[in-house]
Amino acid sequence: MRLFVALDVPDAAVQHLDRAVAQVRERHHEPRWVPWERWHVTLAFLGEVGEPQLDPLSERLKRAARRHEGLSLSFAGAGRFGNRVLWVGLRGDTAPLARLAASVAAAARKAGVPVDDRPHRPHVTLARGRTTSLDLRPVVTRLADYGGPRWRADSFSLVRSRLGPQPVYEVLAGYRLGAGMSPD
Repeated sequence: MRLFVALDVPDAAVQHLDRAVAQVRERHHEPRWVPWERWHVTLAFLGEVGEPQLDPLSERLKRAARRHEGLSLSFAGAGRFGNRVLWVGLRGDTAPLARLAASVAAAARKAGVPVDDRPHRPHVTLARGRTTSLDLRPVVTRLADYGGPRWRADSFSLVRSRLGPQPVYEVLAGYRLGAGMSPD
């Protein structure tokens, strides 16, 4: 199954961002906008993971969660990865967030799940360009000054991704920072 680990974001922060993005979406129809229900802050993309690896992975993620305290974050600014991905960034406890992402990746590796070694770049993907010739710079400019309200990140989730025309995300487990597995 295709998995990733994502920081849990409060609904109020997502709704605030969605209101700001809605104004931009009305003027820029070209990119393929990601529905707010699928917005997330990826800590680690795990790719295909076999059923036998789930229990060891879950145990390692629980241990990683215990070693990190909650974070104070907000969505801020915008950028792009080439002309393919439009994103909004984060500010606040970004150094501890990077340490959490590294810890989650290390936990996955210890459970036998290979993880990409690229540096963690915390963001939420808002839209994807349909072609590489799409110029996302005007959209980035419209969102560059965005600053959302502060929110507390106190948990993360192991998520299954089912690809298709409308990808579906299913939370398999939740982990509370500083406390281990949440009761969900």
